[in-house]
Amino acid sequence: MSESFEFSRNNELLALYAKNASILVFKIFGVTALTARARFATRKFPSIEDAKALNGSVGTDDKIERRRRAHLNDLENIPSFLCISFLYLLTEPEPEVAKTLFWTYTGARVIHTLVYAVKPVPQPARALSFGVGLGITCYMAGKVLIHFCSPK
Repeated sequence: MSESFEFSRNNELLALYAKNASILVFKIFGVTALTARARFATRKFPSIEDAKALNGSVGTDDKIERRRRAHLNDLENIPSFLCISFLYLLTEPEPEVAKTLFWTYTGARVIHTLVYAVKPVPQPARALSFGVGLGITCYMAGKVLIHFCSPK
């Protein structure tokens, strides 16, 4: 770890990381709420005890499944970004590059949810937003590997 990295509110990039991480965590919870809302609207629930307690049936439909799949996609991608982007901060990146990567990733994940689970849009909208996020995560992972694994 670099001797000059400062863990404080005064570190502009750490504050940026905290903002984006918080937005992404709230987004994950938001998709959970969207899924629950769709379940209540359709009265279709994942288990018999829920269906009985809530006067519904066991089952699903496309609205529920889209939101559930968007949530699973978030759970597969956002934690990797949060881990690698934190390590990326330790490489002392150019601030403007880091800002662009962080905000672009966050925007791409929000767009992914919008075009997949909220207001479905034909492909390639979802694939592009997914690809942007994946590309950013891979770029940062490469930078972290180069920084920490190359000879000093």
